[in-house]
Amino acid sequence: MAIVRTLSRALAVPLLLALGACSDEPAPTRTAPATAAPVSPAVTASAPPAVTGDPAARAAEVVARLSDEDLAGQVLMPYAYGSSATQVDPVNRQGNQQLAGVDTPAEMITKYRLGGLILVGFAPDDPTGKTNPTTNVENPEQVRALTAGLQDAAGKIPAGAPLMIGMDQEYGIVTRVTEGVTMLPSALAFGAARQPTLTEQAWRAAGTELAAMGVTVDFAPVADTLGTAGGGVIGSRSFGSDAKANSQQVAAAVRGLQSSGVAAALKHFPGHGHTTADSHDELPLIGQSRKAWEQQDLPPFKAGVDAGAGVVMSGHLNLQAIDKGVAATFSRKIMTDELRGRLKFTGVAVTDAMNMAPAQKWPAGEAAVRALNAGNDMLLMPPDIGAARDGIVNALKNGSLKRERLTEAVTRILTLKFRTAQTPQPELSVIGSPAHLQAVSALDAAAVTVLRGACSGPLARGPVSVSAPASREVARVNLVKALQGAGMQVQASGGSVIRLVGYGDQRVDLDDSAAITVMMDSPGLLAQANTRTLIATYSSSKLSLDALAAVIAGKAKAPGRSPVAVGKLPRSACAK
Repeated sequence: MAIVRTLSRALAVPLLLALGACSDEPAPTRTAPATAAPVSPAVTASAPPAVTGDPAARAAEVVARLSDEDLAGQVLMPYAYGSSATQVDPVNRQGNQQLAGVDTPAEMITKYRLGGLILVGFAPDDPTGKTNPTTNVENPEQVRALTAGLQDAAGKIPAGAPLMIGMDQEYGIVTRVTEGVTMLPSALAFGAARQPTLTEQAWRAAGTELAAMGVTVDFAPVADTLGTAGGGVIGSRSFGSDAKANSQQVAAAVRGLQSSGVAAALKHFPGHGHTTADSHDELPLIGQSRKAWEQQDLPPFKAGVDAGAGVVMSGHLNLQAIDKGVAATFSRKIMTDELRGRLKFTGVAVTDAMNMAPAQKWPAGEAAVRALNAGNDMLLMPPDIGAARDGIVNALKNGSLKRERLTEAVTRILTLKFRTAQTPQPELSVIGSPAHLQAVSALDAAAVTVLRGACSGPLARGPVSVSAPASREVARVNLVKALQGAGMQVQASGGSVIRLVGYGDQRVDLDDSAAITVMMDSPGLLAQANTRTLIATYSSSKLSLDALAAVIAGKAKAPGRSPVAVGKLPRSACAK
């Protein structure tokens, strides 16, 4: 019913931005694969057989026999309505009819001979939620059944190749599947922990769970380096404001994800961390000099590419030092000269959502051709699937898109799909396993940061009470349980107050009478808090709150260090 209600919302708003959605939630030392928390998958009997043979050779063979329409379909990655590939309710059917002239997601794949599909989810507190008009993910069992149906449809079209199934599972505030999975904290928590080995372990666990659900590409990690104040629209989705430290984290996340058979997608190239505008709504300016961009924004992307990232997502961003006034998505100077030439990236370049405002400067068909000519290989969420496909086919005929450019793009896509399909699909039983919980709990514990207050012993004496804005009730209850589990006396009122705040909260949400203030997202708001103890977890996940409770109860240290500046506060009162 939740999905029906969400779909009704979307369809009631002129199909919300033409049914737009957004995908939107480092080079130093390479660490050895983790052994402390094994996450090796076991294969189920119902899982599809792994693809064998040389991926590049298979891709070349397939491309050689595809028609223009087949090639055009392979570079498209739209979304669809419905939590099943073949059975949809009337509301979802209406959405698919308006979006693609079909009833079901499987029919969409067949009609347009699609190379990929992105799974989407609407959430009001997600910064990308306003451009996600529907939800087709609920829980691991449902997602696995959906992806199996999608793959079955893909196997029957002329390419006969696996479907590229993507998802924005960044964790933190941009997380599509939350039910039943092992929840990682936000990227900023990884930056606070400063332990790439733990990062790699946690992302290996995440990748294994995504693979079990049938996801082949995770649109993560965010490789954007924040401005020194840690502000802007990216916030806790980034690892922090230090390009070198971010590079280590990005490379570790890539290695972890891809060791599980899921392709990592670096985003948002050439960097969204030094902008103030939101590319969902307008074309943000990257105002640094070329030298500053090379020193601050480029390193994490280079580290991710060097670590073997299969995908890089282009951002709708105006890097004026290289191609002034042109969104990077449509800039050959950025997507070909810089990404392919300077960084030597040979994988799949995918656009950010083509229904975002900067990409709708042109009709869907023209925008698709422009993005391909710039150097992108796959087009994410075209606002009009048919127009995008027809625009590509017509451009082949009139010569405005060279066939060599399109076959190059499709060859890269197929090569990646055949490569990821070589890893057997894990059983669903790996999801939420003790090994995964152990890996992520270690990371959460390493991230907790005391910015003001004591560094040893209980941080609150006597009974405590936990308060939070109404929107934080789940986190509040989870912390109460965690504190009780840590041996602390918690009462409804009258105790020393622990105040929780999170994403989107403001000065009015603070409680100056509290004994402890905890920020569960970017820690900037703590600079305005007057309480004697200030703590950052960068996350409201249950595992993060368990780690917080251990610190408050005096049973664990707070080894984290804020990866962004927080006013005049130290990065940590306890860690160097």
